[in-house]
Amino acid sequence: MTDRVVQLRFDKRSTERLDKFLTESLPEFSRSRIQGLIADGFVDVNGHAAKKAGQTLEAGYTLTVRIPPPAPTDLVAEEIPLDIIFENEDLLVVNKPAGMVVHPAAGSPSGTLANALAFHFRELSTWAGPVRPGIVHRLDKDTSGVMIAAKTMSAFHSLVGQFKRRTVEKEYLALVWGNVVADKGIIDRPIGRHRSDRKRMSSLHFLNRSRDAVTVWSVEKRFAFSSLPRPRSRLTLLRLHPRTGRTHQIRVHLADLGHPLVGDRVYGLRRNKSVAGGFSESVLDGFPRQALHAERLTIDHVRTGRRMEFHAPLSNDLCGLLTRLQAAGSA
Repeated sequence: MTDRVVQLRFDKRSTERLDKFLTESLPEFSRSRIQGLIADGFVDVNGHAAKKAGQTLEAGYTLTVRIPPPAPTDLVAEEIPLDIIFENEDLLVVNKPAGMVVHPAAGSPSGTLANALAFHFRELSTWAGPVRPGIVHRLDKDTSGVMIAAKTMSAFHSLVGQFKRRTVEKEYLALVWGNVVADKGIIDRPIGRHRSDRKRMSSLHFLNRSRDAVTVWSVEKRFAFSSLPRPRSRLTLLRLHPRTGRTHQIRVHLADLGHPLVGDRVYGLRRNKSVAGGFSESVLDGFPRQALHAERLTIDHVRTGRRMEFHAPLSNDLCGLLTRLQAAGSA
């Protein structure tokens, strides 16, 4: 496979950094990937190798970007069943189960969605990297719901661009601790690495670097249990529309709002042995993962631009939990 070559012309009136312009022009690549291409000599400015990522561009400059093919992959194809919602020649949409990691990483070398995709659909786009065939976005391991993968390079570029431009609509259901008083609202708080715990993110106590994050929410249902002390005596089912896609965004925003997800072992309430409405801690405190489900995803068709909407049925564990809560009591 040969290098992909992209020709660009800088025609803006004001000057701009090379890496910034290329990141805007090639939305399928992160800024760090662009900087790597520049450092490795894959970018020419006016026919000469780019000097550095921060090189200043002026009107009339021409650029040539060579994008090497992905390196041979060590990803092992695994015969793992997939719950396929939709498939055509460009896309694959699945309902990811809770407990499945999206792609191999430290501690999760196999059994991932990427391993399953590599087995079932060997021609999925690999432009996301050798261990992420066709993957253009991600869900946390313990979040269930709709995910989309690209089967061709053109579909991959289209989808990555849509996510970057924030034209993709995402909708989640979340069960949280406490009574959310208002019926709807917007959380607009930047998120960054927690300043004292590098494994966590925060919208309140982050280091200097942070990124904008916006989550729109509305209340679906409220539950109340007189046998439990506050804040554990009430729960709220929320519908959420994240406008950005930051790491742990929904989990962090809700926890910092004072309403962490049921079952969240990182950002949630501590477990105890309370009993609510006749059912034991195994129903609430023992719920094995964060009660978060990606229910809907809406994109533009990668060829026609027509809006396409995909729904992932609520997972059995969350369905069962909500059924038991409904039977035990509601606000």
